[in-house]
Amino acid sequence: MSEEILINVTPRETRVAVLDHAVVQELHIERARARGLVSNIYLGKVGRVLPGMQSAFIEIGLDRAGFLHVADVWDNNLPHPSNGGKKSGLPSSQTDHKPIEKILHEGQPILVQVIKDPIGSKGARLTMQISLAGRFLVFLPQDSHIGISQRIEDEAERAELRERLQHLLPPDIKGGFIIRTMAEIASEEELKHDVEYLTKLWKDVCERARTMPATSCVHQDLTLAQRIMRDYVSESTSRILVDSQATFQHMREFAQEYSVAMVDRIHAYAGERPLFDLYNVEEEIQKALQRRVDLKSGGYLIIDQTEALTTVDVNTGGFVGLRNFDDTIFKTNLEAAQAIARQLCLRNLGGMIILDFIDMDYVPHRDAVLSELKRALDRDRTRVTVNGFTQLGLVEMTRKRTRESLAHVICEPCPTCAGRGELKTAQTVCYEIMRELIREARQFNPIEFRIMASQQVIDCFLDEEAPTLIELEKSLGKRISMQVETAYNQEQYDIVLV
Repeated sequence: MSEEILINVTPRETRVAVLDHAVVQELHIERARARGLVSNIYLGKVGRVLPGMQSAFIEIGLDRAGFLHVADVWDNNLPHPSNGGKKSGLPSSQTDHKPIEKILHEGQPILVQVIKDPIGSKGARLTMQISLAGRFLVFLPQDSHIGISQRIEDEAERAELRERLQHLLPPDIKGGFIIRTMAEIASEEELKHDVEYLTKLWKDVCERARTMPATSCVHQDLTLAQRIMRDYVSESTSRILVDSQATFQHMREFAQEYSVAMVDRIHAYAGERPLFDLYNVEEEIQKALQRRVDLKSGGYLIIDQTEALTTVDVNTGGFVGLRNFDDTIFKTNLEAAQAIARQLCLRNLGGMIILDFIDMDYVPHRDAVLSELKRALDRDRTRVTVNGFTQLGLVEMTRKRTRESLAHVICEPCPTCAGRGELKTAQTVCYEIMRELIREARQFNPIEFRIMASQQVIDCFLDEEAPTLIELEKSLGKRISMQVETAYNQEQYDIVLV
């Protein structure tokens, strides 16, 4: 058991770091004002049908309409009391041949689920093929087959899992299931509990869909901390450290119901040092925002993220090797393959990705680097496809993108450089200042804290974060005052102890 999960909670933000052998592999951030939408279910209303694109825009109560492609359409999937929430109309094989304008019309209410968060100027990607995830199973209320995670490769084990689940399913159940990788270690009682929980959840969704008005959210996914318990915690997880007592209690209650074996691995952290400081996670976050990633050998990566794709350039840097130039290039590329896999996950980079390794003339070296890259990517929980080297010596790959990258979550385009670079948002700086206030309060006992920051950061404290600052002031038992420094840029601030 080499994996640890750290959960840092502040009043308006939850951050999760997944460590493997004390090295940060994944980062997740969720803010109360901008919770992810993936897996949320809405009773939408068709806004516009676009026959030329075989797509439709669906109003779901957000600033931007969601996007629905004909490939994600089920004919008449809106739950009705008469069919108990089971899909009606044509099966998918027939619906595939039916144009979208024959299925949907403007103003029509439909049940949709978010499969990709709004990214940039694009609205959420939607599907009418609903799925509800449990710890061991995924329920497909509109389907009837039993699927198994592709990560379970042994055919005998796949057959055994399918037989176990079929034995547990009630004879009158409507819908299918996908058996998740975690089910390998699940008992029959745990699988049965998942079936009961998911079928009841679907009934509740159907009931709300029948009674709520159009453009309403009828089901919201779990919080980040709960999703971590459901999707990430496994037998390889040695412990989960939480620095919030309230979140610690909620997670233990969730684990008592869905994963009793993990209850004893959840621990409340009450140390003097901030949790993310203790494990150097804050430093890793700062590094993950930089273009350059240094390798231990002296080489380095340059990572550039654009709207269409991400490019990674590998350079030898100060690494001169010990024997010959080919071996130097080979060793640098091998190390880079491991670092690239980690950075893609750490930064949550998705979409099309182009890797520019240092040119290798020796074919076995190229094969070895590609094998090392695929091996390192096997640990990634997100679906990845690697296409190999092109004629230009580049590696083309894709990584499924369902949410914004780390940089897009905590940074914004710099107004000074007109988008050529990025800087932290005023909200992000506010959270940094509040963490710094907590850190300072543990070491010193001043009469007052004075925040000196840019106009944007002070405005954020006086507007959006005013309740949070008042709550923090009460918690610390110290007065917190603010002073605008016009010479400071948005990321600069000072805390004066009065």
